[in-house]
Amino acid sequence: MKYLNRIIDNVLDEYLEAFGGVQIKGAKWSGKTTTAEKHASSVIKMQNPDQREGYLSTIKTKPSLLLKGATPRLIDEWQVAPILWDAVRHEIDQRQAKGQFILTGSTVINDCNNEIKHTGTGRIAQITMYTMSLYESLESNGKISLKELFDDQDLDIDGIQSDLTIEQLIFAACRGGWPASLGNISDKAKLMMAKEYFNLICDEDISRFDERKRNPSLARLILRSYARNLNTLSKKTSMLADICVEMEGVSMTTFDDYVNVLERLFVIEDIEAWNPAIRSKTLIRTSKKRCFTDPSIAVAAMGASPSSLEVDLNTFGFVFECMCMRDLKIYSQSLGGRLSYYHDRRGLEADAVLHLNDGRYALIECKLGSRDIDSAALHLLELKCLIEKAISLNPNSGLKVPDLLVVLTGGEMAYKRNDGVMVIPLGCLKD
Repeated sequence: MKYLNRIIDNVLDEYLEAFGGVQIKGAKWSGKTTTAEKHASSVIKMQNPDQREGYLSTIKTKPSLLLKGATPRLIDEWQVAPILWDAVRHEIDQRQAKGQFILTGSTVINDCNNEIKHTGTGRIAQITMYTMSLYESLESNGKISLKELFDDQDLDIDGIQSDLTIEQLIFAACRGGWPASLGNISDKAKLMMAKEYFNLICDEDISRFDERKRNPSLARLILRSYARNLNTLSKKTSMLADICVEMEGVSMTTFDDYVNVLERLFVIEDIEAWNPAIRSKTLIRTSKKRCFTDPSIAVAAMGASPSSLEVDLNTFGFVFECMCMRDLKIYSQSLGGRLSYYHDRRGLEADAVLHLNDGRYALIECKLGSRDIDSAALHLLELKCLIEKAISLNPNSGLKVPDLLVVLTGGEMAYKRNDGVMVIPLGCLKD
């Protein structure tokens, strides 16, 4: 299968130039190893069954022996032997050189109990790799650049068209951004990837993560509850009550434990609330918005399919928003992007607030159909007005006016409204 370029390729090059080592973390099957190999000059795979025992034996005696080789040296699934983290950190200090190591793994450094003694701050940078965006999977035509939108607010987008129909968007969401699902295989086979991923997480990975036995049925119920509450502000207590209808006696402590592991396995990734000083804190909702790292996981958890979602566009609207969140995270990585949302008890909202590392930000609404564009634009304009009023009352608040107001849609044509709100099909967007 031909390698499809990833947006993180350029990000990784930049980090290798700045740091001695880079850890690529993210969901299994997202393509971390394949991408890392493109940038590495030598490779050691800790899960290679033919060499694993030899590697582990060497690590017990002298870990630095495994670090010898052309640089950047890739250590794949380094968490098999957590002591490698400290060994890499020490070697970077000794060499005093950039771009020495790439580490890949599907967990985060805190998962290794007491075996890691140092964080690696300043030596080993961390970047997150997501599944593939629509642009990376060659489905978005990429005629509208997120970076260009921020750099040129007068950018002419009128009349630019997406090549994706609603049916194609639904299939892309159900299939997900898994690289292995993009090969020359049948549509049925493509749809099997997310289902198998879902089953492996519940049946094996949630227990293998820290060698603690967990109930696969409960894992399925929790993920199903997450899917039912996708991109909502549902409270944990409500979700737990939903779960206890089917499995009595589940405590909040157990629920939190399962959710924590699912987060650390990069299965779920909630969206944090944005709390600007524009209204009373009692009015602004602060709970997390429930979300998955890839929309196909939600579809698998719901037991849905392209055909079922085609006749239930209301449900697909939530799945579509999840796909928008994934793509926005990916497209904004090189800009230091960070996602949050805004929602207050008076109903004013922005599905996403995209913050860049230079202080610029965009207010974004995600609407599948054209009938909701007017109301979405009105929400964005009202929120902008509220921010402007807050700034006028307190010029030293640190607040600034949003740089972009965007409605992301599943429609076919992009345009800029007379009120300045940009309407952009997801199928046109790129980094």
